[in-house]
Amino acid sequence: MSWLPPDDEVEDDAEYGDYDESDVRIRPNPKGNRPRTKTRPEHEGALEGRILSVDRGRYTVMLGEDTDQERVITTTRARELRKDAIVTGDRVDVVGDTTGDDGTLGRIVRIRPRTTLLRRSADDTDQVERVIVANADQLMIVIAAADPEPRARLVDRYLVAAYDAGIAPVIVVTKTDLADPDPFLANFAGLEVPVVRSAKGAWPIAELAPILDGHTTVAVGHSGVGKSTLVNALVPGTDRAVGVVNAVTGRGRHTSSSTVSLRVPTGGWIIDTPGVRSFGLGHVDTANVLRAFTDLVEIAAGCPRGCTHLADAPDCALDEAVADGRLRADRVEDFRRLLVSVNG
Repeated sequence: MSWLPPDDEVEDDAEYGDYDESDVRIRPNPKGNRPRTKTRPEHEGALEGRILSVDRGRYTVMLGEDTDQERVITTTRARELRKDAIVTGDRVDVVGDTTGDDGTLGRIVRIRPRTTLLRRSADDTDQVERVIVANADQLMIVIAAADPEPRARLVDRYLVAAYDAGIAPVIVVTKTDLADPDPFLANFAGLEVPVVRSAKGAWPIAELAPILDGHTTVAVGHSGVGKSTLVNALVPGTDRAVGVVNAVTGRGRHTSSSTVSLRVPTGGWIIDTPGVRSFGLGHVDTANVLRAFTDLVEIAAGCPRGCTHLADAPDCALDEAVADGRLRADRVEDFRRLLVSVNG
């Protein structure tokens, strides 16, 4: 006789029904049904473009530069680039809708290798760099002969940033009808930096045209010096915002609030940046400043180990070279002034 369980232990088939493995519900992957992978698409059909401007997560990009397919589109960045800075002047690869039609949005999937990076920090103690512009090869430092008064220390900082980035500096002087800029420019005589001056009532467009042609030039300057007005003259129809100088403080008011790359009709590109009153150099490697002075590098190699190359440095080979006539004194003095700027 076979054993049977008590009635209260027998499952009611009507209540539970018949089950098999097909009735088991498998919970989906909480992060998606497809497993995550580090493999990313190659995007072999991506188009190369130039970043013209950046605005709150949207990037204006020129595609097909210098071809009959040239067009400007709006893009966003791919998820894998969310931690990478994309700045004006960058060369990027774009996929998605690249027609440029209203309402369309492409996607940046790659940042191409950069040739240069112009950077600054919030102040000299801040080691966090802020990338301003990529792939520029010239820095146009715009100063006013007066109103506002030119500041040698700020120009020094621009020069240091240029030398650190491997960018050639050019100085442009505006408002020469208000004051003679020569006494101020004497501060930089030893640096052999090209200088272009505006004439009374006219911008030096003809003088700047051959300097800008074939180059990507980033324009920097103290607020109120006329930088954006100069850019408007170089690229008619741009309508970059301009401002005036406060009659009480002598300071310029910030006007242009974005960095934008513009094609110069006579050739080249100019990148206009917001006016600044300070330029931190906390990120700069002092060795890069020395390398910008090619005539000093070989002589400085004879300095004692750990030499700072400053005026109080013992047995500095630069002093010996000045004493025996191999170096000009103003050249060494200007180099040392820039080192002081780096060290705050």
